[in-house]
Amino acid sequence: MRLSRRSLLAAATVTASLSTPAAAAPDRHKHIRTGFENLAANAYAQLSGQRTGIVTNPTGITRDVRHIVDVMHADDRVNLTAVFGPEHGFRGTAQAGGSEGRYDDPATGLPVYDTYLKSGQPLADIFTASDVDTVVFDIQDVGARFYTYIWTLYDCMEAARLAGKRFVVLDRPNPVTGRSAEGPVLHKEFATFVGRQPISQAHGMTVAELARLFNKEFLTAPVELDTVRMTGWKRSEFHDATGLPWVPPSPNMPTPDTALVYAGTCLFEGTNLSEGRGTTRPFELLGAEGIDGRWAAAVNELALPGVHFREAYFAPTFSKFQGKTVGGVQLHVHDRNAYDPVRTGVALLVTARKVWSGFAWRSDNWIDKLTGSTLVRTMIDAGANADEVVAVWQWGLAAFRRGRREDLPYR
Repeated sequence: MRLSRRSLLAAATVTASLSTPAAAAPDRHKHIRTGFENLAANAYAQLSGQRTGIVTNPTGITRDVRHIVDVMHADDRVNLTAVFGPEHGFRGTAQAGGSEGRYDDPATGLPVYDTYLKSGQPLADIFTASDVDTVVFDIQDVGARFYTYIWTLYDCMEAARLAGKRFVVLDRPNPVTGRSAEGPVLHKEFATFVGRQPISQAHGMTVAELARLFNKEFLTAPVELDTVRMTGWKRSEFHDATGLPWVPPSPNMPTPDTALVYAGTCLFEGTNLSEGRGTTRPFELLGAEGIDGRWAAAVNELALPGVHFREAYFAPTFSKFQGKTVGGVQLHVHDRNAYDPVRTGVALLVTARKVWSGFAWRSDNWIDKLTGSTLVRTMIDAGANADEVVAVWQWGLAAFRRGRREDLPYR
C-alpha cells in the first residue's frame, strides 16, 4: 500500500496524540512556583526598603532560565547591592573544593563576596562590610547531608545573626523527593563542612525546611528568619515532575539522575576507588584498576530494590585514576520509588571490599566524616553485611524523622 505525505503526517499526528503525557508535562505542572517566583509575584514585599544581598549560584534561575541576580538587579522594586558566592562560585566556574574569590560581576557590576570555608565572625564581618540589611539564600540542593550548600545556608544564617541581619530563604524542590529521611544521623564529634549538625545522610527536606530546623534546633540563637515557600510542590515529586529546568548545582552534578544516586555513591570519596569524577556519569560510575566483572555480579546477587548494576570500564579525565582505564560498575536505577540510595551505597562498599583485594579507605578516614561516625567503616572492616550495617543506625534515624515532622509544611 502506498502512503501519501499527507497520510504519513496524519499518522504521525495520531501517534503523537498517543504520547501526549510527556509532552504535556510542563503545562500540567505550571502551578508549581519556586520561592523566587512567589517573591517576585508579591512585588518583593519581603525585601521592601532593604539593602539586599543574595547567596546564590548558577541554579538561582527563573523558569525561563534567566538568573535571578540579573532579574532583581534590573527591577526597581528591589535594592540588590551584593552577591555572595558558595563553593564552586557564584557563576559556577570552580571545581570541587574551590571558589571564585572576590570580584565585581561583569554583567551587573555588583560586588561578589566569597563565602566558601568561611563561618562565624569572619563570615559575619563580610556581611557587615557589604552593608546589606537582608541576606537572601537561593540555591538548588540535592538532598544529601554532605552536599555543602546546606551548610553554607547554616553558616550564613549563623553569620547573619552575629551581624544583625535579616535572613530570607527562597525555596526550591528537593529533586529526589521529600518523602523520607534515610541513612545514619551525624554524630556531633564528626562535624565538618560536609555535615555540621545531626541530620540524616539523605535528609528528605527542602532548603527552607532545613532553615526552619536549623533556626529552631541548631543555631546558637535564632536569626530573624523569613522563608518564601513554593506553591504546588508535592513531597512525592521527583525533579522531572516539576516542569522546572535543571542547572547543574556543581560541576559533578550534571543531571537529576546524579542527584538520585549521590546520597549513597558519594561514600566512595572515602575510598581509593573512583567515584566517577572525570567522566560524563559521576557517581553513577564507580571503579578502580584491577576490578573486573565480579563486582557487578556480586552486587546484582543482592537483588537490591530499584537498581541494576552493569559491568563497566572507563578512563577518568581528571581526579582518581586520571587517564587510566579502570573497571567497575554503572548504576541503572529502574524504579526510583523502590530505590534506597544509602543502603545501595553501603552494599556497594561491602561487595567492593570482598571482590577486590586492593580496596582501602582513604588514609584520613574521610568515610567517617561522610557517614557521620566510625560505625560504617568499622562494621564493614569487621565483615558485616549491608543489612547489618543499615540496622545499626535505625534508632537514631527514627528519632530524626520524628523530630523533623513539624518542619515539613509540604504534603
